[in-house]
Amino acid sequence: MRQETLTIEDLTAANGQRILRLNGPLVLSNFFDLQTMLREDNSASLVLDLSNVPYIDSAGIGALVCAYVHRQKNSRTLVLGRVPERIRTALKITKVDQFFVFSDEVPPAQAATA
Repeated sequence: MRQETLTIEDLTAANGQRILRLNGPLVLSNFFDLQTMLREDNSASLVLDLSNVPYIDSAGIGALVCAYVHRQKNSRTLVLGRVPERIRTALKITKVDQFFVFSDEVPPAQAATA
């Protein structure tokens, strides 16, 4: 079985939003680092830039739903940015698209400094 890589760029927008730019498929074999980042994130507003995510499986959808629930419970926002049609269709078919805020734009960002 081929290992599919997901890389995550941690960026900060000018307005203080945290942006995570995902590169690669969001699937069971690789979503654990993202899931950890999402659980530990305390930013008021988080944007997930999905423009470079070619496909998602049910585990990836589950990770997004968990992130949504976690952020809602803590009165923080989650935005899915630049979502490819294939990903949007998967969210629609599974009837979870109604939970998310979608944006065709992602704020200009710079690499986060640690």
